[in-house]
Amino acid sequence: MAPKERGTVPTGVAVALPTDIAIRRFAEGEHNVTHWTELERGGNFLSLEQPELFVADVRAFLRSVGAL
Repeated sequence: MAPKERGTVPTGVAVALPTDIAIRRFAEGEHNVTHWTELERGGNFLSLEQPELFVADVRAFLRSVGAL
């Protein structure tokens, strides 16, 4: 099986450090990661547990790709 091509769509990642395990180099190997945030608070339901942090991060990502 041939390896998949790396994605070209700008991708934002928010990692809640207390619960998430993410290795950035693997994510960047397959996706065009343009925004990466490691949050000190939050959990599996980040948008419900920390809505202010989640919204701020989504807005920062959208600004970075020119969507806001």
